[in-house]
Amino acid sequence: MKKLFSILFLSVGLTAFSQQVESLETILNDKISIRALELYDNKVWYSGTDSKFGFVDLKDYKNQKQIRLSEEKLQFRTLGQNKTSFYAINIESPARFFKIDKKDLKSQVIFKDTAKTAFYDALHFVNDQLAYTFSDADKHHLLKLAVYKDGKWNMFKNNVTLNDGEAAFAASNTNISSCKKYLWIATGGKASRILRMNLKDEKIKVFNTPIIQGEPSQGMYSIDFFEDRFGIAAGGDYTKQDANINNIATTIDAGETWQIQASGQNAGYTTCVKIKPGSKGKEIIAVGDKHISYSSDFGKTWKKISDEKGFFVCQWINRNNIVLAGNSKIAVMKLKF
Repeated sequence: MKKLFSILFLSVGLTAFSQQVESLETILNDKISIRALELYDNKVWYSGTDSKFGFVDLKDYKNQKQIRLSEEKLQFRTLGQNKTSFYAINIESPARFFKIDKKDLKSQVIFKDTAKTAFYDALHFVNDQLAYTFSDADKHHLLKLAVYKDGKWNMFKNNVTLNDGEAAFAASNTNISSCKKYLWIATGGKASRILRMNLKDEKIKVFNTPIIQGEPSQGMYSIDFFEDRFGIAAGGDYTKQDANINNIATTIDAGETWQIQASGQNAGYTTCVKIKPGSKGKEIIAVGDKHISYSSDFGKTWKKISDEKGFFVCQWINRNNIVLAGNSKIAVMKLKF
């Protein structure tokens, strides 16, 4: 009986981490830093440094196009889309909200935030008609959101106050997530908390997390949710990238409480986490400057599947393929299960 149990346990363990990297192919090399990706029309779209915006065709990697959204060398770390357009916001003040038509790629600035403290960390579309973007707060520490409704951007009025030194990281355009009922925002720095908005009444609740925090470089960098209950958060400390204590956490109650996972047993600082489509939260990919990692048990354990460096953001193309981007490159990874 004991022998049979051991065999079964070994079998489960092998199944849990049976995936491996079949291939990792670079599809774009350029002098650019990319921290935001979108998929549309069988292409991967990106925004980055030097005002660069463009695509690579996932069916024909040679089919590429890149444009400059501004003659100035702006830095873009956000990108979102609805049915007709892409939207991107530069991180410097004044923050300019660019709208890029999907048909002809012509762009225009449709909104501006001229506050000196304007620094937009992530842009997220809930649906074609509704989007939110999150900026660092001003000296009054009020939560600063802009909302897209009825085809226009406006500031979102609220009375949520952030702690001193609480901000966010423009690491991969993934510290905002949403499902049917809620929108979540992850903060970081001296405090790293979850802000949860009820999309029906737009009321916001704030929840503490056990993620490492207390220093400007610490906290959650990325979140993702499956439906309205299960979520994962990951981050760490970008000044100590090998540190792996209290940098991954999960929730099963829509972000109200969080449980640390794999503390001391993961690859370290992580900038992006993405749940695999169709896995109901069970399978998750994660990237950081020094690793690509995979979990097949809801984030409880992790396996580093690549030592490839320089990736900041990732996105599932389908159940077996992932697009990654970062320092000077975009690549496609194929996983074998």
